[in-house]
Amino acid sequence: MTPRPNEQVNIVRTERGLTISGTRITLYDVMDYVTEHYPPKFIRTMLDLTDDQVNAALSYIDAHYAEVEAEYYLVLQQSEELRRYYEEQNRERTARIASNPPKPGTEAIRAKLQAERAKLESQA
Repeated sequence: MTPRPNEQVNIVRTERGLTISGTRITLYDVMDYVTEHYPPKFIRTMLDLTDDQVNAALSYIDAHYAEVEAEYYLVLQQSEELRRYYEEQNRERTARIASNPPKPGTEAIRAKLQAERAKLESQA
């Protein structure tokens, strides 16, 4: 949902945290790009936002940087904790799936994937 031309873009607090009004995009999503020094045009394209939405987000971040940064690092920490939790919960299942033999008829694509993986690893 994009705002109408005369509609004000705001930053609102929802159950997900600081969010660009009319979207599901949080400022923490924007911060992922800000911390990597991506330009506003790139952020706009990647998050499918309007110029006004990106400008509102960046202005809010600039005006409240310490608060947003603290919340951002808290969100990152919580995400990492959840990732580790689910990785542990699924460790046995992942191992069981990996030990299954490949499905018949997938040999050619598996060979191609292995060749690409080897190529990427040799470049690293």
